[in-house]
Amino acid sequence: MYLKEFEIRWSDIDANRHLANSAYINFMSHTRMSFLIDQGIDQKIMHKYSIGPVVFFEHVYYFKESFQGQPVRVSFELGGVSEDGMFFRFIHNFYDRKGRNLAYCEMQGAWMNLATRSLTPLPEDLLPLMNDAPKTDDFQILTKESMRKGSRIPVDLDPDS
Repeated sequence: MYLKEFEIRWSDIDANRHLANSAYINFMSHTRMSFLIDQGIDQKIMHKYSIGPVVFFEHVYYFKESFQGQPVRVSFELGGVSEDGMFFRFIHNFYDRKGRNLAYCEMQGAWMNLATRSLTPLPEDLLPLMNDAPKTDDFQILTKESMRKGSRIPVDLDPDS
């Protein structure tokens, strides 16, 4: 399991004086990008291939509060990836200093070609880097169909505009 530690700062708390939901999202984003960078998928490589990760959804489940000045550890595990690396499911857990699980998140996304603005497979030479990721016990190979389970489609307010 990949872990990143954070101290909860004043700017990370909300009106209830606990860790704000936006801070959870930021900590998870920083953790997964740190993992990717450690694996060699950094800004230079993403620029070389004109790719970037795009988030489809993040489902967060909160179990216990976290407060300013307390450290939290955020985990990263690969919950699934498609054979071509295009689609991915990242799993994050938040832990306090005693190892208690504070929150859980499932994030699903894909790689996007920044020139065409369309989804794209991960370049072949980067696939082994994802295969080396720590995996969840229920890791699975993702398909286009499995990515659509539970999905929502946009409904415009005024379809004629």
